[in-house]
Amino acid sequence: EQHMKAWIPIALLGLILAGCQMMEPGPSPERIEVIDIGDERPPEAEPTPTAPDRIARQVAFPEREYASLERSGSAAISGRLALNGMPGAGETVAVAPVTTYSAEAAEHALAGRAVEPADPRAQAFTHTTRTDGNGQFTLQGLPAGEFYVMGSVVNSANGQRQAIIRQVSLRNGQRMEVNLSR
Repeated sequence: EQHMKAWIPIALLGLILAGCQMMEPGPSPERIEVIDIGDERPPEAEPTPTAPDRIARQVAFPEREYASLERSGSAAISGRLALNGMPGAGETVAVAPVTTYSAEAAEHALAGRAVEPADPRAQAFTHTTRTDGNGQFTLQGLPAGEFYVMGSVVNSANGQRQAIIRQVSLRNGQRMEVNLSR
């Protein structure tokens, strides 16, 4: 049971990332969004794929858009995840491509609503890693392109898990420092 509990935040992050990017393609690389994704659920309240509190997706998976994306490359992102000065230790950080498919989910996420799980084909383009005890992370082997870098931390003030997202543009071979803090 403890093992399953440890995967809940990772599952939540995966769902949000694989399907949650901003609608407008133009936010500057410095833009930071904080999304409140709610309390951790107790183990007996594990979400099911048909959970009634999830919103059905209206946008179909765009196979052609994803077909043009690379799954790996020579770029790398490193940085630190922190909220209110406290490091996000042992948390998942994910990097997902900006696509039209994920725009719908982002709209709902920014409004505090969960959408049904993303298509596994979209999840295949999401890169993830874990932070160390100081909230530091590194992701290597990333392709060139537009991406969202996201992590989430439980806010000690209210017990709510908050996501922090940065949009970045990567070139092949680039090493980028991304500060995921609020």
